Amino acid sequence: MAEETVKKGIRIGLRDLHYALVLADTSEGTTYGAPKKIAGAITMKITPNTSTDKHYSDDALSEIATGLGDIAVEFGADDLPLPVQADLLGHTLGEDGVLIENKDDVAPYVAIGFRSIKSNKKFRYIWLYKGKFEIPEEDYETKKESTEFKTPTIKGTFMPRESDGAWQAKGDEDETGFTAGATWFNSVYEKPATS
Repeated sequence: MAEETVKKGIRIGLRDLHYALVLADTSEGTTYGAPKKIAGAITMKITPNTSTDKHYSDDALSEIATGLGDIAVEFGADDLPLPVQADLLGHTLGEDGVLIENKDDVAPYVAIGFRSIKSNKKFRYIWLYKGKFEIPEEDYETKKESTEFKTPTIKGTFMPRESDGAWQAKGDEDETGFTAGATWFNSVYEKPATS
């Protein structure tokens, strides 16, 4: 009897970009603030940097060991409103609505979550658990006869959590047993405790 092939959907979209501040990450556990949405997600690129070491014996390759380094993350959005910049980059947003950027500002650790619709109309859900973002480049240009939209891109570096070594949670809506989609952005996803 031939093995049946299950065809899953192919990712074709990006939406519902969220971030949450990492409040604590120790060997005892990790806690997060409430997720906040960044409207207008455009792009998301996740690049895990890995290294591979090879061991040879008896004139042949006998062992391969792969290690995870940092994880480069870059996303683009319609805009990064000033409150979002304050949260992601450690700047100060005054009651007068003015963002002050200081040379001594320190970006906090954050988690990033989003979902991607697939060709079968089901979603893939992602949380990246811990990372920091860099001050983004900004470019401005005079308005011309045809409008050219200027949208920001921000880069960050992510890493595994100290509490358990996890760096990402990923779930597919079309995967048997996945039920977390409805609450994915209520809080940063954590594996349910086993009794």
